[in-house]
Amino acid sequence: MKTTILNRAILLLCIGLGLLSGCSGVKPEKKSAQVWFKVDPGSAGLVTGKVMFDGKRQPGRKVDMEGDPQCANLHKNQVLDESIAVSNQGADALLANVFVYIKQGLEDKKFEPSASQVEINQQGCWFGPRVLGIQVGQTLKVTNSDPLTHNIHPVAIVNREWNQSQPAGAEPFIRRFTRPEVMIRVKCNIHQWMHAWIGVVEHPYFAVTGKNGSFELRNVPPGNYILEAWHEALGRQEQPITLAPSGKSEVVFSFK
Repeated sequence: MKTTILNRAILLLCIGLGLLSGCSGVKPEKKSAQVWFKVDPGSAGLVTGKVMFDGKRQPGRKVDMEGDPQCANLHKNQVLDESIAVSNQGADALLANVFVYIKQGLEDKKFEPSASQVEINQQGCWFGPRVLGIQVGQTLKVTNSDPLTHNIHPVAIVNREWNQSQPAGAEPFIRRFTRPEVMIRVKCNIHQWMHAWIGVVEHPYFAVTGKNGSFELRNVPPGNYILEAWHEALGRQEQPITLAPSGKSEVVFSFK
């Protein structure tokens, strides 16, 4: 009997405490939503430039695909190495596949990841594009357009390293990078000649030079910045720039 009365007392006490906490008006704290920086289009500027090649131009090295006849049969002509892709001659030589981005000057701003996808494709036993840029949190779509199996392996140091086989006809898959890292080397563990490079940054101000060696960064907020140009074989270069409100800045890099 005493035990029953004690149990009831404990139960009533627990109920009372529960009602008290529920009526106290104290609510659990909610995490504040991330506030993204919005660029003022009225003051945003433009950064343009080109990357020159001032070194001795060498003939493209032949890529040996004989280790996999399926790969060799995908090409009518001899495949040449693209690690140093130069157009024009002499003083007008222009360098492709250079990753250019704002390295310093945006640390106090948080940018929302772009909703667009960035794709890397395995076609002709080759990664395309060879050099690409992506924002932290942006979607990377990995596609295999070849009639054979590939294996994509980003050898990340700051981000999580991953390694995934992708058979012929397999659906594309999605990945994201969570931290900035310039650059991440990408390889195929099946075909040793396949290489690509991914630059991961926290903002949208990056570009990769095409055959004409040019790049363009649009909608850049005014400020003082350090611009970096990266090339897989020729290294890195930096240049300071000052972008006035609604201004334009032109930059020329030259690699040897």
